[in-house]
Amino acid sequence: MSEAGATSGGTVVLGERELATGFRLVGLSDVVEITPENGAREFQKAMNDGRFGLVIASQSVRGLLTEAQRQHAESSLKPLVVFVPPPSGTYEVESLNALAKRVLGVSLAMPK
Repeated sequence: MSEAGATSGGTVVLGERELATGFRLVGLSDVVEITPENGAREFQKAMNDGRFGLVIASQSVRGLLTEAQRQHAESSLKPLVVFVPPPSGTYEVESLNALAKRVLGVSLAMPK
């Protein structure tokens, strides 16, 4: 199948060296080491690539994005964007309920 006819569904990981190394060790080949200088640019490249159904990015990448890029990432379903905690430092984690509501449109919260 040609590249143009390929279906999107692959996974790309964007993160610090430690995060990137970990994902490479489990067998992922589309892994990009990011820095503060290239993080936003590499994220945008991954979003526009068309081969990826899932973008896993370090939470630190989220902090490098413009407000418009963040909003696009948080509302995107193709590719689906998941921010994961960085190997060190402080971070903000999206709750499982918030992720399910964003992706599936379903709240997992129990009624009161």
